[in-house]
Amino acid sequence: MKKIFSIILLMPMLSFSQKKEILKYFKSKDSLVGVKNQDGKIIIPAQFKIFSYLKDGELVKGETIYFDGDKNNEKPGKNEWGYVYDRKGNFLYRPFFYDNGADYFSEGIRRFVKNGKVGFVDRNGMVVIMPEHDFVSPFNYGYAAFCDGCDWEKTEDEHKAMVGGTWGVMNFKGEIVKPISKSENAIEVDGKYYPNPFKYNEKEKSILQFFEKQNKKLSELYYVNHYTKLSENEKKLFFEIVERPKENFPFYQVNTYDYRKMEAGLMYDFKFLVSENGKSIFALDDDEKIPFEKWLIKEIKEAGDFEKEHPDHPNKLSK
Repeated sequence: MKKIFSIILLMPMLSFSQKKEILKYFKSKDSLVGVKNQDGKIIIPAQFKIFSYLKDGELVKGETIYFDGDKNNEKPGKNEWGYVYDRKGNFLYRPFFYDNGADYFSEGIRRFVKNGKVGFVDRNGMVVIMPEHDFVSPFNYGYAAFCDGCDWEKTEDEHKAMVGGTWGVMNFKGEIVKPISKSENAIEVDGKYYPNPFKYNEKEKSILQFFEKQNKKLSELYYVNHYTKLSENEKKLFFEIVERPKENFPFYQVNTYDYRKMEAGLMYDFKFLVSENGKSIFALDDDEKIPFEKWLIKEIKEAGDFEKEHPDHPNKLSK
């Protein structure tokens, strides 16, 4: 029997490196792209045919160098898109091809391809899950579905879905996890239930407690424009730490999930950063990090404006 897995669209997470060497993309006369440092030394020769709009001299941002395209005259590999190097010019990996480009970061990691198999790397390009399966979904709430012997097939609306093969579920360590009986704390993945994957120390619990105290307010703001009436239980949000401080990233990242334990919002909606000492809290808003209180004021105003423009909306704000 065929199984079809719906892939969640996720956007890549931001980078917050500090005091890095200045690197710039440059274009050759035949429009191939490479990278130089601030002294003009070539770090990576111009050899890539880039598909995104890139200006000559544009700064390299983030912990790694990304080329949005293949090497000149190279035949694209299956499920591969682009190249990623470290800032010293060493090749790291080829991202998984998704949504007309490189795979997005989800819960701090993204998919990459090697020898036709799919694994995961972190924001620094370090392999965190070895490439061992024919396909793996993005991570959501600590789990990812994988399959072997499966392949892409066009659906009726001309999109593609992964079908066939043998399926399973893995955790953040890449370990296969078996289903358990349904319980209050169990997580549903593809119609089956798995143990809660998140565990925290006391410091991390205190970080999450900040968001729990804001739960009612944040849930109202998140669901104010939802098109169906929701119960109070359905409007409850869940907050989990999906990434911890590491080299080039001095933050805890907190993601928000809805009552189904699905990641809330698109792009950067309701994703937060907490400083390593736990004292500074930011919201991710498009390509910026904004102090939490400033972000909250903006969200409250936008929700109020929506309520005035749509007086019949089903999920009202508290007075």
